Amino acid sequence: MKQIGISDITLREYRKQGEQLSFREKVETAKALSRIGVNVIETAKLESLRTDTLFLHTIAPLVGESVIACPVGLSEDELRATCDALKCAKHPRVIVSVPTSTVQMEFLCHKKPKAMLEALDKQLRAATALCADVEFAALDATRSEPEFLSAAVKTAIDAGVGTVTLCDSAGAMLPEEFAAFVRGLYSAVPELSEVSLSVECSDKLAMGVAIILAAIGAGAVQIKCGVCCKEIPELLAVSNVFRARADALGITSSLKGELLEHTAGKITEALTGKRSATTPFENGVRAGEDFSLARTDDINTVSRYVSLLGYELSEEDLAHVYERFLQLAEKKHIGAKELDAIVASSALQVRPTYTLTSYVINSGNVLSATANIELTRDGQPLRGISLGDGPIDAAFLAIEQIVGHHYELDDFQIQAVTEGREAVGEALVKLRASGKLYSGRGISTDIIGASIHAYINALNKICFENA
Repeated sequence: MKQIGISDITLREYRKQGEQLSFREKVETAKALSRIGVNVIETAKLESLRTDTLFLHTIAPLVGESVIACPVGLSEDELRATCDALKCAKHPRVIVSVPTSTVQMEFLCHKKPKAMLEALDKQLRAATALCADVEFAALDATRSEPEFLSAAVKTAIDAGVGTVTLCDSAGAMLPEEFAAFVRGLYSAVPELSEVSLSVECSDKLAMGVAIILAAIGAGAVQIKCGVCCKEIPELLAVSNVFRARADALGITSSLKGELLEHTAGKITEALTGKRSATTPFENGVRAGEDFSLARTDDINTVSRYVSLLGYELSEEDLAHVYERFLQLAEKKHIGAKELDAIVASSALQVRPTYTLTSYVINSGNVLSATANIELTRDGQPLRGISLGDGPIDAAFLAIEQIVGHHYELDDFQIQAVTEGREAVGEALVKLRASGKLYSGRGISTDIIGASIHAYINALNKICFENA
């Protein structure tokens, strides 16, 4: 039985299509893909160095044995930044992706064939020196001159790449034509049999899965597909064919078919969900990872669970968190919510940039919720007035209006900490800025007030670091 590797390009394609996913949605998507047995999770190119690097660092411990692959072009600086960002991954891969058709080479890279081969050889040799696993992707292989494509593939193999990917960007080939194309390349470049051949087929003619199967029959051992991507073969469709015909085809894969349908549905729901431009609650309220820590747990264990919650703390902040953890752990076991609250109250305590002066909230079942909030910054009063889907939503929008910036609301929790009519409520707000998580905690007998205080507490931490 021939083992077929599955490379998922969902995260890469969503960035290319201009779709925006929250940081948390990207992390959850990567985790879900790993659970269903995807061999390679391909991300988008690094655009925002800090945010994208933090994303790679965040998913590295969460994706098990899956390879984390990141594409680069011909820029040496881009290659070095990408390799540095991937160092945290257990199985990192760099994909040097370049056009190989004459038109695209000149239009996108401004290079003639000879110059292109020289640049490709230099970049691939640099990549193999920096990363043990390198892939070469010919972006429009089916439209390339056969002689040049053969030369490019041979150059890649001589440079030490482990995987060569042929991309049918045009999407005009029929299954038997693509199979003949693959066999022709094997004939022209016998060295191709020494590396793994990967294919990325278009689904423009609604025959993407059939083309994939034809390519496997011609020698491909890795295929690229995605979830809810335009003109890309669907991962679920590929899995269904593999489950039904794997024995007859003499192939096997690591996909967990019994989990895939449910998981693919969840990923699709996250990717296609409508996002409102008038609410900060675009991610909903989600339960985090749960666990239980005791006083006997050392600082390294606490640090690991702090990272699981999504925080990146300095040594000083971690020491403050661990000190407070030991105090509370004398009385009870510490779970995810308690550790969240400890981080919010103990880490990165800063001088406030914004302070709350007053707030007025109007809400009811026959009128839209409104918030009128006044903050002070550097002695200057600042006022924001906003409508919202509810009183807390309106309050957060009014603060965003004052600040003039929208931060991703990663999580929002409220709970009672005392009982009775005068019960005290606690709110926890997590904001994400440049990929990094900042938490704020607020306590009040008024849960709306607690939420506002928590938001401002997190906001002040962001302002401190930005300054």
